[in-house]
Amino acid sequence: MRIESYELDRTILLPLFALADDSHAQIAAYMSLGEVLVARDEGEIIGYVQIVDSDDRGVCELKSMAVREARQGQGVGRRLVAAAKARCQERNRNRLIVSTATADIGNLRFYQRQGFRMYRVVQDAFVAANGYREGTLIDGIALRDQVFLELNLAG
Repeated sequence: MRIESYELDRTILLPLFALADDSHAQIAAYMSLGEVLVARDEGEIIGYVQIVDSDDRGVCELKSMAVREARQGQGVGRRLVAAAKARCQERNRNRLIVSTATADIGNLRFYQRQGFRMYRVVQDAFVAANGYREGTLIDGIALRDQVFLELNLAG
């Protein structure tokens, strides 16, 4: 498996973006932003990570990331996060942030295992006005709130 910059039409990656976010409106709003790195295995794209510069100086945001379901649990996501971290450090950023749903215990577990720490919660971020289906459950928990996590890149 190798990880490389992706410069082609991002609509090809739409099925992967849809794994990462339930709102087509939100995906459409951010899909073209920043840089995308893809994980390839034998030429097939098996995952991606999208990195955008934050409005905050010295901060990169891991905006979106997904790994094909058949390849999850094999270290692909871990390697994508490591590649995103390295890319942000090359840009002299000192912090990498990411957000996810408070209901998504799997994502929270994954990011914390990569060294991220929670620092902010936004209540009612996943509402119909933002393109999310009302009543959505993740692991039996209502999809409502968003949590931001950060990783210190300064060492």
